[in-house]
Amino acid sequence: MKTTMETINVFITFFSENSYKHTKSLGIALIIFLAFLFLRKFLAKRVLNIMLKITSKTKTDMDEKAVMGFQKPIRVLFVVLGIYFPLRYLGYDFHINIVFINKCLSSIIIILISWGLYNLTGEYSVLYEEMRDKFGLKVDKLLFPFVSKSLRVVIVAFAITIVLAEWDINIQMFVTGLGLGGLAISLAAKDAAANIIAGIVIIIEKPFSIGDWIATSEIEGTVEDISFRSTVIRKFGNELVTVPNSSLTTVPITNFSKRGKRRITFNLGLTYSTPKEKIETCVAKIKNMLEEHPDVHKETIFVTFDKFNDSSLDLFLYFFTKTTVWGEYLKVKEDINLKIMEILQQEGVSIAFPSTSIYFENKLLYENKDGILINTNNNKSIN
Repeated sequence: MKTTMETINVFITFFSENSYKHTKSLGIALIIFLAFLFLRKFLAKRVLNIMLKITSKTKTDMDEKAVMGFQKPIRVLFVVLGIYFPLRYLGYDFHINIVFINKCLSSIIIILISWGLYNLTGEYSVLYEEMRDKFGLKVDKLLFPFVSKSLRVVIVAFAITIVLAEWDINIQMFVTGLGLGGLAISLAAKDAAANIIAGIVIIIEKPFSIGDWIATSEIEGTVEDISFRSTVIRKFGNELVTVPNSSLTTVPITNFSKRGKRRITFNLGLTYSTPKEKIETCVAKIKNMLEEHPDVHKETIFVTFDKFNDSSLDLFLYFFTKTTVWGEYLKVKEDINLKIMEILQQEGVSIAFPSTSIYFENKLLYENKDGILINTNNNKSIN
């Protein structure tokens, strides 16, 4: 209690001896703060316009997009300066530690620069697209999230290291502590470490990419994202499934999107009453239709009279579509089926359906509505 009263007395004595001087200083400091607070958007816009005017003289838009990544950090910077300059103005008259606020300003500037760089390394940053288009880089889509997350980790680590150095904190001890802590965490989280390693393997070997249609023994769908720990797959029922990377590296993966073509094969059954000439004509017309179809791969087309089935004469069809996209594939398949139906109608040929004929060795009798027994073999009545 005594200490508190002494502190209060010190402040009362301080303001009573310098009341006008300090009130004037506080007023000026408040005006400086409010000026920065209300003008921060205007000042930030002016600075950005100057920087954009400089970068507009270059041949690429990449530097302009990089400047826009620092838009929010620059606005925050003016708020920080609005606090820093009043405190600096008040100075030693108010017993403010100038060294301390200078270190605070340096640390915040480092954080703001890191923030801007962090924005530039977003997974879908326009900067990546510009670099790809400018330099003709053929980078897999799967690599962008991986590179983005890696760069962001590096930026945050450098920012923390520089800030700690600014405050004279022993970085070596910090790094050693991180190493020991990382060892403990890695021992306690072996599965997480296995998933990260598996993620790196997926990046290097590229068994699939973002947007690919893949299937394993347990799941089938389209790859939406991949991170250090897991891969996100959207199933055809629109469910979103998160699969640990380690499980994807230990099972066979079928990548349907890597196919250059997609197969269609089926048997077309004609009735046994179809003449030989009609079968030959249908085979020729169907094959010609497939060869002239714009969406059918021309290299492999088979249309043949294949076999005598139980209730049909079977034509065998085997060919490939040029597209591998599921929706487009179904449209092509539907168009071909309709064209086959049209050919069969033109030739007066019917499609067979499963049927069974039963023959009786003995005569069968049945009774009609008049109570007379009828012989089924010759439809004669029996008296």
